[in-house]
Amino acid sequence: MPKACDLKKGNVVEINDEAYMVKQIDVRSPSARGAVTLYRVRFSNIKTKQKYEETFKGNDMLSEVALLRRPAQYLYPDGVLHVFMDTQEYSQYMIEEDVIEDELIWITDGMEGIIALIIDDNMVSIEIPKSLVFEILETAPGLKGASATARTKPATLSNGVEIQVPEYLEVGEMVKVNTETKKFMSRA
Repeated sequence: MPKACDLKKGNVVEINDEAYMVKQIDVRSPSARGAVTLYRVRFSNIKTKQKYEETFKGNDMLSEVALLRRPAQYLYPDGVLHVFMDTQEYSQYMIEEDVIEDELIWITDGMEGIIALIIDDNMVSIEIPKSLVFEILETAPGLKGASATARTKPATLSNGVEIQVPEYLEVGEMVKVNTETKKFMSRA
């Protein structure tokens, strides 16, 4: 049973006998002494896709839903559905585009290392790796001697996402990106 302070985006919890997925968490730390940190959580009902919002204290306990975590590989898009394959049992799962829209920008054809979240033989969500490697397709020319500064410049990656990278990086270099924050981590 997770505490509210341990919730992360993508967790599935049970509220009023329904399975809800965490979509967004806003943390509010009051400035008064002895005040409790509040967690405003936005959920999405797994079956009906209906949105639900609730505020919890940090040590409030929530019921976790029994779900399977299976290693999966992305196969191909099929209209508004996306097809994934379980890499151990070779069974295929389909999931709607709007359910995984935040993760979709990081997914490439044939990508492995994805974790499929399955409830009652239905894929309800995916977890992607915390960091992925992409090539810089477009950015301003690198500056000699810029490695000592902390200044950044915009760069477009091979998946189309634009992030801020250090000034010394050039087109064609491979970089590691944090998929949760969309921030540069290091050269790859």
